[in-house]
Amino acid sequence: MLSLYLHFPWCIKKCPYCDFNSHAIGGGSLPEEQYLQALLQDLLIDSKLIAGQEISTIFLGGGTPSLFSAQAFEKVFSNFNKVIPIAKDAEITLEANPGTIECGKFADYKKVGINRVSLGVQSFNDKHLKKLGRIHSADTAKRAIDELHAAGISNFNIDLMHGLPDQTAEMAQADLKTAIKLQPSHISWYQLTIEPNTVFYSKPPKLPVDDDLFAIEEAGKELLAEAGFRQYEVSAYSRLNKQCQHNLNYWRFGDYLGVGAGAHGKLTLVDGAVIRTSKKALPRAYLAENSDFLREKHQLKRADLIAEFMLNALRLNSGFSLQLFSEQTGLNAKAIQSKLDQAIKKGLLQKGAENIKTTALGARFLNECLEVFMA
Repeated sequence: MLSLYLHFPWCIKKCPYCDFNSHAIGGGSLPEEQYLQALLQDLLIDSKLIAGQEISTIFLGGGTPSLFSAQAFEKVFSNFNKVIPIAKDAEITLEANPGTIECGKFADYKKVGINRVSLGVQSFNDKHLKKLGRIHSADTAKRAIDELHAAGISNFNIDLMHGLPDQTAEMAQADLKTAIKLQPSHISWYQLTIEPNTVFYSKPPKLPVDDDLFAIEEAGKELLAEAGFRQYEVSAYSRLNKQCQHNLNYWRFGDYLGVGAGAHGKLTLVDGAVIRTSKKALPRAYLAENSDFLREKHQLKRADLIAEFMLNALRLNSGFSLQLFSEQTGLNAKAIQSKLDQAIKKGLLQKGAENIKTTALGARFLNECLEVFMA
């Protein structure tokens, strides 16, 4: 399976917790046409690394891709399809900021082929949204979701954070209850973490203590399960058959092209070598005349293949099969047998009839489980 990730690096305002490759446009204009041309040239170069495949999923991420027009995406899909075929039933996801959605915009996006939306809500509490530096209000988010329903896009994700500054368990539950009532097919619910190179890192807010964070998470999982949302990954919950196929491909260590400023890719070449690519992150460098777009390309070594496979696959509640490990890494399952035995002995992993997956202990202390395979 081959996926395509397209990165759109601009946003209206940089959030204090965000460590993604995003750049505030300020008073400047969006170089839409110039960027679309660069994306196509970037894809043309990467297309030489693959042969005879079609794109099964597309993810438009950022930044804020919803700053771009439906016509821009229509042009992208049309031009890209001439280079690498896009499957007729491809899942095409757009990340959207509620503060950038105007009346009818989602309907326009649907017309050009976008069939899934991930809406960056983060909270339905206006005080928390202000502390997170978001440009929208709770009411704005609800109106955006009304627009999704009106456009006939039923397959959408609501992105929510918990463990926010001064957030109580009751507040976190209220966010989830509001989200559930708005009838998404998918909810991404994850803890706010303080990352380097962010405003929050230099000026940390006061967050709930560990015991409260654990209580919030456990209560939230129970609430989501009661509402029919099945947890299939660390922070991903979906209704029946509504898992994000693009992200599943990541977590199963599948191949994907990374196109756009700061985008990362992972590809298996014809000779079996697995490579990682990353593109120039600064928009001006990416858009520079005669740019080759590439920042780095390297082949993964044996230890890297094992570590990266586990880093992804053990996030899934279903775990992985030894057959999948061999198919995706090109390594014999014997390469990880001693590490598996060690993790099982520690009570972090369990081996079933088909799959190997984390125990409840391993899921709670996932980093400790992963460390077994990093040594």
